[in-house]
Amino acid sequence: MKSIFSKLINGELPCNKVAESDEFLAFLDINPNTLGHTLCVPKKTEDKIFDLSEQEYLRLMSFSRKVALAIRKSVKCKRVGISVIGLEVPHVHVHLIPLNEMEDMTFQKKIKVDSKTMIQLSKNISSNFNLL
Repeated sequence: MKSIFSKLINGELPCNKVAESDEFLAFLDINPNTLGHTLCVPKKTEDKIFDLSEQEYLRLMSFSRKVALAIRKSVKCKRVGISVIGLEVPHVHVHLIPLNEMEDMTFQKKIKVDSKTMIQLSKNISSNFNLL
């Protein structure tokens, strides 16, 4: 069954893409904890992260690291946190969340970001990603 992430990957739904490779896609979360909250997903449909092969898992983490470095250059924050929960969408996804306080990582506090800001932010992160 196609998840919402499969539809984003296939271009059936729009997203604010920040990075892409042959295997992975990174885009801004539409319901972010903080400004710059980004999701990294494999293009291959897989529900659980530990069902990826070891090599796929390592490549996803490497891709996510590069995206996190680009986020850190684009968003004022103390650090970029990482979380893999995977209960809300049956498709592997890594949350990269710019952090200034512990509460930013709880998924209890959400912010609203207008579309103009999302578009500009995705361009900034993408530019920094391409420089790495």
